[in-house]
Amino acid sequence: MDKFVRKEGLVAPLDRSNVDTDAIIPKQFLKSIKRTGFGPNLFDEWRYLDRGEPDSDNTGRPLNAEFVLNRQRYEGATVMLARENFGCGSSREHAPWALLQFGIQTIIATSFADIFYNNSLKNGLLLITLDAATIDQLFRETESQEGYRLAVDLEHQSVTTPSGESFSFEIDPHRKHCMMNGLDDIGLTLAHADQIKTFEAAHRARQPWLFG
Repeated sequence: MDKFVRKEGLVAPLDRSNVDTDAIIPKQFLKSIKRTGFGPNLFDEWRYLDRGEPDSDNTGRPLNAEFVLNRQRYEGATVMLARENFGCGSSREHAPWALLQFGIQTIIATSFADIFYNNSLKNGLLLITLDAATIDQLFRETESQEGYRLAVDLEHQSVTTPSGESFSFEIDPHRKHCMMNGLDDIGLTLAHADQIKTFEAAHRARQPWLFG
């Protein structure tokens, strides 16, 4: 996965609570066995006025003009604001895949569902929890200032507004290390490749009959 150290991006305000994973990527798209191609169907039932189907062409589908991600001023947003309990519902890993493949790199909310939180960090999607008063402020500023951008610094665990105001956030040190170094679970394992090879060679020498 991509490294995340410091990124600055346009902010899109999704002013909703309890956004569940079926809204993030509806159940019909879980039929795909690929780990790519989910971005066009992110929030499918909210972004479009018709029903989307797996592997269908989204070109020409009628858009919901009222949905925040369809508004021109938020085109290309990489930071999303949300309210409490974002990512509730089923544990589908497709949800962070869809968000990342759409271009969202960071979500800032008052709280996240536990399984979604863990799935997201394992895939390189940074989730930041801030208090409700700060989230309210960020929503007001985002909606009142077109082109509103936030700088997210994972190394120093801070979110900085265009005015220079900064907010700190907490993150597990292990997860922080993984994201800053672009290490998913496979990458973490491969980091110990030499030790694994040494163990396998010793194991083969001790019990050769297990290896034919």
